[in-house]
Amino acid sequence: YQRVIRGLLAERVEEMLASGDPVLDLSYKKFRRLPGVVCGLRHLEKLYVCRNSLRTLPENIVQLKGLRILALDFNKMEDVPLAICQLRNLTRLYLGSNRLMSLPPELRNLQSLRCLWMESNYFTRFPRQLYDLPHLRSLQMGDNRLRTLPPDLWRMEALRGLWLYGNRFTEFPRVLLRMVDLEILDLDKNKIEVFPNLSRLPALRLFSYDHNPVEGPPGVGEEVLLVGEGAQEELQDRVDRKAKKEQEARDAEEAVLAGDGPVIQGILKQAKQNSASHAGHKHNEVITAAMPLTEEERRKKVMEAELEKALNDYGAGLEYDLEGIEYEKEEFICEGEGYDGGELEYERGDIDYEYEEGEELEEPGRQVGRY
Repeated sequence: YQRVIRGLLAERVEEMLASGDPVLDLSYKKFRRLPGVVCGLRHLEKLYVCRNSLRTLPENIVQLKGLRILALDFNKMEDVPLAICQLRNLTRLYLGSNRLMSLPPELRNLQSLRCLWMESNYFTRFPRQLYDLPHLRSLQMGDNRLRTLPPDLWRMEALRGLWLYGNRFTEFPRVLLRMVDLEILDLDKNKIEVFPNLSRLPALRLFSYDHNPVEGPPGVGEEVLLVGEGAQEELQDRVDRKAKKEQEARDAEEAVLAGDGPVIQGILKQAKQNSASHAGHKHNEVITAAMPLTEEERRKKVMEAELEKALNDYGAGLEYDLEGIEYEKEEFICEGEGYDGGELEYERGDIDYEYEEGEELEEPGRQVGRY
C-alpha cells in the first residue's frame, strides 16, 4: 500500500515538474531531500517546499536565477543553506518554523528581498545582517526568544511591518519610537507592563499589544486600529467622539441658518423706502453681513427702525444712504475629524502566500494554509 502511495506521489510530482508552470508547489510531500530535477527548472519563479523534512538544499539550486519566492517553512533546517544567498532575485523568503538561531553573513547578497518571515525559530538576538537589505519592508520574527532590540534598528528605514509577538520583551523597545515609517507593529504575547504614547509614529495603522500585563491601550493616533485589552472600549469612544462632533456641526449649521450663529452666510436684506418729498422714488439696498451684530449695534438698529416707522406714519420721509458699505460673505464650513466608525476586525488567520505580487505588506499569520 505504501509503495502504491509513493508511486502515485511520484507520478504527480513528475507531472508538476513537466508542466512548465513557473510556480511549483511541493509542500506536504514528506521530502527529506529536494528532488534534484527541480534545480534544472530554470523557468521557475515561485517554489514552495513547506511541511517537509528538509535539513538543507542542494548546491545547484543556484541555477534557479529567476526565482522570486522561496517558501521553506515547517522543515528541519538548523542553518540557512548558503546556496539560497546566491538567489539574488528573491523578493520573498519564508523560513518560519525551522530550527534557526542565526543568519549567515552571505544573506546580505539578497539585495532585492522585500519580505522575510522567520517566525517560530530560536533567535535570541536580532540579526544585524538585515541592516544591509535596503528594500526589506516586512519582517516577521514572532515566536522567537528576543529580549531586546539593537538601539540602531532605526537604520532599517524601508521597514513598514514588524511582527515581534511571542518573544520575551519585558520593556517596550524605545528604538521603535524612532521608526516613524512603521505601519504595522505587533508586540502581542510579551511581558511588557508599560507602553509609551505612540502618537509620535505618524504612519502607524495597526498596533497589537494583546496578552501583555497592561490594563488599557497606549495613546495612538485616531486612525490606528488597536488589538488588546481595552481596545474595544477605546474604539467605541472614538465612534462616540465622532458622533458628538457631527452633532455639534449640525447644531452650528442650524444656528447659522436661523441667523443666530457666530457666522452668518449670505443674509440678503432688501429695504424699500418711500419718501414723502420724493413721491414714487424707490431706494433698494442689499446688505450682506459676515459678522454678528454686537448688542449695542442691535439696539441701534431697532431704534432706527422704530423711528423710521414713526416718521412714515406721520407722512415724513427719512432717507439715509448705505452706498459704499461692503460686507464680506463667508461660508460656514464644518468638517468632522477622526475615526470613520466602521467595523474593525483583526484576525490572526492562516499564513497566506499569494501567487501574485502587488501587496506592499504581508498579512501576519502563524500556520501554513495557502491551498
